[in-house]
Amino acid sequence: MRKIMTVMFLLSLATVYAGEKELIEYVNPMVGTALKGEGGTAPFVGRPFAMTNFLAQTRENKMGSMAYVYDDDHIMGFLVSHQPTVWMGDYGYVSLMPQTSGKVETLPEKRKLSFSHKQEKSTPAYYSVIMSGEEGDIKSEMSAASRAGLMRFKFPKKSVKRVIIQGINLNPGLSDWCNDIGSRKGKMKGWIKIDTIKNEIIGYNSDRQSAQLGPELPNFKGWFVIKPDKKIKDYGVWSGDTIFRGRPEMECDLGGAFVEFDNKEGENVTFAVGMSFIDLDQARTNMEKELPGFNLEKLEKQTRSEWNDKLAKLQVSTKDEEAKRIFYTALFHCYLFPREFSEDGRYYSAFDDRIHEGTSYNDYSLWDTFRAFHPLMTILEPGLTNEWITSLLQMYKEGGWMPMWPNPSYTNIMIGTHADAVIADAFMKGLRDYDVNLAYEAMRKDGMVPPDYDTVSRYGDRDRWKAFEGRAGASWYHTLGYIPDDRTAESVSRTLEYAFDDWCIAQMARELGHMDDYESLMKWAGNYKNIYNPEKGFMLPRKYDGSWIDLDDNDRHGFTEGSKWTYLFCVLQDIPGMIEMMGGKEKFAAKLDDNFNKNHYCHDNEPGHHYIYLYNYCDRPWETQELVRLHTDINYKNAPDGLNGNDDCGQMSAWYLFSVMGFYPVTPASNMFAIGAPQFEEIQIDRVGDSKPLRIKAKGLSKDNIYVEKVMVDGRQLTDSHIRWDDLMNAEEIVFTMTSEPVIFWN
Repeated sequence: MRKIMTVMFLLSLATVYAGEKELIEYVNPMVGTALKGEGGTAPFVGRPFAMTNFLAQTRENKMGSMAYVYDDDHIMGFLVSHQPTVWMGDYGYVSLMPQTSGKVETLPEKRKLSFSHKQEKSTPAYYSVIMSGEEGDIKSEMSAASRAGLMRFKFPKKSVKRVIIQGINLNPGLSDWCNDIGSRKGKMKGWIKIDTIKNEIIGYNSDRQSAQLGPELPNFKGWFVIKPDKKIKDYGVWSGDTIFRGRPEMECDLGGAFVEFDNKEGENVTFAVGMSFIDLDQARTNMEKELPGFNLEKLEKQTRSEWNDKLAKLQVSTKDEEAKRIFYTALFHCYLFPREFSEDGRYYSAFDDRIHEGTSYNDYSLWDTFRAFHPLMTILEPGLTNEWITSLLQMYKEGGWMPMWPNPSYTNIMIGTHADAVIADAFMKGLRDYDVNLAYEAMRKDGMVPPDYDTVSRYGDRDRWKAFEGRAGASWYHTLGYIPDDRTAESVSRTLEYAFDDWCIAQMARELGHMDDYESLMKWAGNYKNIYNPEKGFMLPRKYDGSWIDLDDNDRHGFTEGSKWTYLFCVLQDIPGMIEMMGGKEKFAAKLDDNFNKNHYCHDNEPGHHYIYLYNYCDRPWETQELVRLHTDINYKNAPDGLNGNDDCGQMSAWYLFSVMGFYPVTPASNMFAIGAPQFEEIQIDRVGDSKPLRIKAKGLSKDNIYVEKVMVDGRQLTDSHIRWDDLMNAEEIVFTMTSEPVIFWN
């Protein structure tokens, strides 16, 4: 039966893609990997939302640096990684590196080999590169599933055939302002063993690069089983640059093993790698269940099929092949995280350090992704959205709070409790296949209960872990109506973001009949007004005594990753109230003009992602439409530096996808999407279930016709600047009529 279903699925794909390239061929995993642009992505190989990512390693990764950077010209390993994005850490990793020289070189900087991008191929299902070794070229290839993958190395004739395995990398040289190796060295160990009877290498790595930012986890281990398809001839282990040839086992904090094989002409060595956070047996089970033996071509085909299936959820019609590559690369980036974290119906919890039954996901970049990524996934992946919320609630039960940025445990990275927005957005859209009462309990705690140490700690960025930070400064926020800058760091940003989260919780409270909570939360949702200085025309820091702190345009004091311009319009929950507070529509539009015309807008960071759409709210929609086109053009390209700013687990890419479709979720949990500027003749959204697909058409779209004249939803003309959630779920056709003249399209 399984074979019949597989054949039918492949035939259906063949029908969809007949005469065309497979959609996976439009994906360029190199986009965002260059230092310029700081995209913070990597050419990951694996299934959608894979638990484990396989990638080439050009440098020693840490918080602040990905393992692969396009600017580099050497490869030091092929990494089995769990680093989600550039400013978070890897954990439970292991790497393999082929070697041809007679001398065993173990350390990354000494074992690295040069390569050229001209001899490199990268897709979500397959990666290959040719490296220059001392005895000739080595070809390396990879494909992967979710928890296991295959690596194949082709060595030069008559050379040494050796592979270096690195199980842990607590290198003191990697210490910097946000990477505290000292706090991990001595506490975290790696164990590795070469078993010549079973012909495999086994071990674990207990390192978590963000460990100083979260609680200790004595039971955490990334387990691995590495099995070659050729008989191990010689072997040894290493620690630092000390080699122990013939020794089969070692525990260390910077080291691993090496294995050597007979070099018969024309033979490859293929390694199967299985990973687990549960135990060694589960790692072996994952490898056996997910890998088709040592058949890399078959594995690649299976993974390609899964990617084509996901990418087909959005089908774009255009003759512009370059635009198609940008589009499907963005969609690829939206299918990487959160990562699967359960294995055969069980999962390791980094919140109580135990094994549980159930389905789990991890690595949520919630400060970024609540804005556009999660709203996009309510359309494309409603079932997964329910599972992701269930996982957040499991973390609440196991650790006491929903996380801010799990990696894989609490980290206190960024600010706010934006799981509240993710859940409220899904709930208001009718996605409720999770424990709704437990969800409200967790959200209510976020909104009502200040964290430990709240009145005695300033909560600096990346402070060492003391306790869950949550809504730092909530005690002041509830009593003063704002967070005083002389009590809590990042006070303005926190006040604004807590106010939005409170509004989100309030929507759910009202629906569930908790009216007392609703009244309190809606009052706090208006706290943004208490940090607006009308004399200066900005949101500004205030001290405990109520006095203001004035700032110049570039001063970041009181803000999170930005200035007073970055957060000026950061009131998602009450845009009419914000406009009135700032003097009405004309003055508000003038301030928006200053923001964009004087280069204060920063598309490379998330707080301003909705700013372009605010012109709709002051009756100037053509400015939104012009700016959407401008910023999709300048910030998204098919190149290694083609992302202007960290993708942040799909948020930057989700902004692009919404924007080229023609609408954007300015206020998650409102069920409203502000109209923008469609940029493709037609996009089809394949909705889940028996629903017919939704076709979004841009009639008359051209280089000159960039403005929206009217919007029709199944023949009904919109009379305001928004598309509703019900339209996206129930309509069969949304038609934008485009024109060359600016108009208010809802008149």
